[in-house]
Amino acid sequence: MSMTAMDLVANAKQKISEISVSDTKNSLSTHFILDVREPAEFEAGHLPNAVNIPRGVLEFKINNHPTFAGQENADIIVYCLSGGRSALATETLQKLGYTKTISMAGGYTAWTEAG
Repeated sequence: MSMTAMDLVANAKQKISEISVSDTKNSLSTHFILDVREPAEFEAGHLPNAVNIPRGVLEFKINNHPTFAGQENADIIVYCLSGGRSALATETLQKLGYTKTISMAGGYTAWTEAG
């Protein structure tokens, strides 16, 4: 039986933790912020101090990125546009040994709607 993209997201969300937009706002100074959207999405607007590593290249770039190299135990908040890609990316990061990753529920859309 094959799975849909939404099945994969739902499965990932069962294995990860999510953080609300308001809790994210309170954590900006204590957590790394990882934007897994595409570069054009990032350029159009992003969270303060966010680092952009698109989900499609995350596994290949994260360990060599100056911000994240050797930071497997760092607090990292991951976000995308709506929460799907960040859920998948958070699950992937956990598999790569990043033990304190969390996905921002609702993504950048929820962030902008919250003002």
